Amino acid sequence: MAKRTVPLVLLFLVVYGVCVPASAQVCSLLGQPALPLLSAQKDINIGAIFSFHRSALLKMHPFTSEPDNSLRLDIMINKIFNLREFKFAQTLIFAIEEINNNTQLLPGVSLGYKIYDSCSSIALTILSGMALMNGYEETLSDTSCSRPPAVHAIVGESNSSPTIGLASLVENIFDILCIFFLQISHFATCACLSNRNIYPSFFRTIPSDYYQSRALVQLVKHFGWTWVGMVRSRSDYGNNGIAAFEEAAKQEGICIEYSEAIFKTDPQDQFLKTVEVIKKGTARVVLAFIALGDFVPLLKVISQHNITGIQWVGSESWITSRTLAETKEYSFLSGAVGFAIANAKLVGLREFLVNVHRDQEPNNELLKEFWETAFHCSFRNSGSGGCTGSERLAELQNEYTDVSELRIANKVYTAVYAIAHTLHNILKDIKSSTKIKIMDLSSQVLEYIGGVKFTIKTGEEIFFDASGDPVARYDLVNWQPVQDGSLQFKNVGFYDSSLPSEQHLQVNQEHVLWAGDSGQLPVSVCSESCPPGTRKAVQKGRPVCCYDCIPCGEGEISNGTDSSDCFPCDLEYWSNESKDRCVLKVIEFLSYTEIMGMVLCIFSFIGLLLTIIVSLLFYLHKETPIVRANNSELSFLLLFSLTLCFLCSLTFIGRPTEWSCMLRHTAFGITFVLCISCILGKTIVVLMAFKATLPGSNVMKWFGPLQQQLSVVFLTLIQMIICVLWLTISPPFPYMNLSYYRERIILECNVGSALGFWAVLGYTGLLSILCFVLAFLARKLPDNFNEAKFITFSMLIFCAVWLTFIPAYVSSPGKFTVAVEIFAILASSFGLLFCIFSPKCYIILLKPEKNTKKQMMGKSSPKTL
Repeated sequence: MAKRTVPLVLLFLVVYGVCVPASAQVCSLLGQPALPLLSAQKDINIGAIFSFHRSALLKMHPFTSEPDNSLRLDIMINKIFNLREFKFAQTLIFAIEEINNNTQLLPGVSLGYKIYDSCSSIALTILSGMALMNGYEETLSDTSCSRPPAVHAIVGESNSSPTIGLASLVENIFDILCIFFLQISHFATCACLSNRNIYPSFFRTIPSDYYQSRALVQLVKHFGWTWVGMVRSRSDYGNNGIAAFEEAAKQEGICIEYSEAIFKTDPQDQFLKTVEVIKKGTARVVLAFIALGDFVPLLKVISQHNITGIQWVGSESWITSRTLAETKEYSFLSGAVGFAIANAKLVGLREFLVNVHRDQEPNNELLKEFWETAFHCSFRNSGSGGCTGSERLAELQNEYTDVSELRIANKVYTAVYAIAHTLHNILKDIKSSTKIKIMDLSSQVLEYIGGVKFTIKTGEEIFFDASGDPVARYDLVNWQPVQDGSLQFKNVGFYDSSLPSEQHLQVNQEHVLWAGDSGQLPVSVCSESCPPGTRKAVQKGRPVCCYDCIPCGEGEISNGTDSSDCFPCDLEYWSNESKDRCVLKVIEFLSYTEIMGMVLCIFSFIGLLLTIIVSLLFYLHKETPIVRANNSELSFLLLFSLTLCFLCSLTFIGRPTEWSCMLRHTAFGITFVLCISCILGKTIVVLMAFKATLPGSNVMKWFGPLQQQLSVVFLTLIQMIICVLWLTISPPFPYMNLSYYRERIILECNVGSALGFWAVLGYTGLLSILCFVLAFLARKLPDNFNEAKFITFSMLIFCAVWLTFIPAYVSSPGKFTVAVEIFAILASSFGLLFCIFSPKCYIILLKPEKNTKKQMMGKSSPKTL
């Protein structure tokens, strides 16, 4: 005993004696002392605060006189004994006794305990904390104010708000008196307690709600619920938990329809109001981030209003409550899902729990009350309903004796071991005096517990992060009915923050039973999902989850569900009919297979056939006067050029290629110049022939057949030179026009050099106008030379066609541009063919009597032409 006392005394003096003023003074206790309900004095004592009772009534004092000693009596009024919290206390004692029997951990040192009841009250938690730090003797010696505190670490409290009050007290005591305490909570999950600037000496063995809130968001997102209602405790636990949930939910696109706050002491009207909100809400999923004590009054009201069909999502505070699960009135909770602290099995705990008996401490009122609550009897009754003390806990099946759900009890067990390992390391280093400086021990205690790392007998490795929190591991629990009408907890997945982010949440969805004992996943959305091909448009004044589905515009797609935007297709692509995929645009050009192309081809071949027929007819009658008139060679050359004009139109039909683009424009320009040159030669012949009839005129010898043919060649050669320069400098080429139509591509021939294109057309037009003017001047010559009239009319048609072609060509879209060009070629070719050759064919076939030299000479006697 002497060997172990030396290091203990040294520990007390170093940690607590350094900072306490040296001057002794007499201290006296004001008011009634707060005594522990369960205690065992040992070498080092651990304090603990649990909520053995679920309500506390505090007497309000007017402060006009000294308070009486009835405070504790007032607290015990309308109390409800909490079997679960009593089980936590017994688990703490079980862990302490296990450590005391362990020769490897804290050898030669015994741990004791002092356990207080906070009645879920912040005020009583602080009162209990002060008692644990100061002691509770009514009479103190002169030096008692400088003695070490009653305990060196505190386990508790079970609720976040009382724990925050206790943690604030611990920090203030350290700041004022330099007295350092360790506080480890087993069930306070508020994320605010992770703030090391405010609570540097607070640790816990249960994960922070920071992780639980994000786990719940991931769970809701996993099941596709974007429209949820929320009920929370009006406390630090509920407020901070929901705030963290809302922040994470917003990032994931989850909307909250309503958020109701309640507290167990609220009037009935507040619970009725909350129930009414739930009934009127459209969200089928309700998240209850609420303390068990606050949830029970609400559940009673919900059961009275017969509200069913709600998919409940619970926090760890109540999701594994055996009391709720075994209450048949709460069967509407069937199908509830939520995260619970990972379960564990503590060997020997049940035997320890059932060995608790009132006779161990006959005068302990807490044990007496526990016995009465467990067996539903009373020691005040001697007859029926009275307690005899012979009842056996081993034969009882309730929340206290059930060791299948030791999720939170295991955290109490872990907290005791964390304190023991910390003390073990401190005492070990004090003995060796190698790793610790005596004067700085108080400031190094945090480093010891922050660096503690051990494995408990359940196989779980325990350590704390920089915020004093353990690794967040949760079981995903689903409430499923059993035959007796109660509900059981079934693990259907887990959440582990130590795994990679994409593996944090694991769900066995096929094993989940949903609300109403349904195997069908409930749907909770404000608006139905927008299918591919549409985008979401948020409804004015409503959350982002409430939206209308707007079809994507032409050329835009959305290939996913609930797309917020439509995305334009690339230039060569266009949206399909359902607007969910980009497909290649239709490439449009005038083809031989479509009706328009076929019709134009037919007319081209008709013109070609008629030209051949006329040529054949002229060849058979080449010796007749009407054929020989006006130079028969020019007539045959004109028919040949018309043949080329009809064939030239075919080059404009079909898929444009590099060669076809160059051929169609140059062939068009050269053949039409050849044609116009022939007509111009014939017109000049008519004029020269008229001049030749005048006395003494020898004009015809200067413009004979050879000169006529050379003029045609010369005029055509000029066009050929223009075309060669055009093809050399910037030739036409196939071009995909993406700007004219958004939904299709126009494959056309780009003229390359606009100057070359218009030079070809301009030269053709210049010859046409010159031919028209000369023919117009020769229109009133004698009937013998009336071919000028037909030439005038043909050139009038030719010029009219090509003058109208220009605006039609510019304004026609796509393949119609090519069709207009082909039409102009065919129309002008047919005009020339019919106007110039149909009168002669008429005479040859139907009026052969007029096809004589006498008829051709008429009234005058011109020279042979």
